[in-house]
Order: sequence, then structure tokens, then C-alpha cells
Amino acid sequence: MNIVAVTACPTGIAHTYMAAEALEKAAKKLGHKIKVETQGAIGIENKISKAEVAAADLVIFAVDVSVKEESRFKGKPTFKIEAQKAIKNATAVVTEALKLVE
Repeated sequence: MNIVAVTACPTGIAHTYMAAEALEKAAKKLGHKIKVETQGAIGIENKISKAEVAAADLVIFAVDVSVKEESRFKGKPTFKIEAQKAIKNATAVVTEALKLVE
């Protein structure tokens, strides 16, 4: 499965990056390809391209604030949770999100 994800928290520092790392590890452990975009204090990093969105089977938003440029993901199966949940149990988050496309 090809997954793209966006992580963001109100301050855009710790939880944004901790959630990104947790999702990357969990998806890879479960055998899936993932690209995570962070929307942190210094702006959008590792931005997901139009081609990557088109190729994605699933979008995960692990966010506590609005996603910037969310319209890029319109029409894609989208799973939205709080960043803290991705940090605490990313494997469960990815597994639950995959149910949208299985």
C-alpha cells in the first residue's frame, strides 16, 4: 500500500516530528510505503507532490490543527487523528487507517 501522511501540532515542534517518525516506522514495519509531510514551526517540510498524492492509496492526517493546502488530497481516502495518538501507537493508527481501503 502507498500511504502519504501529514503531521502538525499547534506549536509545530515536538509532536509534529514525533508523529512523523512514528508513522514512518509503523508503516514500514507493516510492509507499506509512506511519505510524511510535516507542517511545523518552519513551514511545510518534505512536501508531498501532486504525483505522490495521485499515486497514494491512503492519506493519514495526524494533526491537531488545520492542514495547510488540504485540498491537494481531495478525493483520496483520508484518516484523521490527533498527533498524540500517532505518537503513542502508530501501528494501531496505520492498521485502522488501512481499513478504509481494504
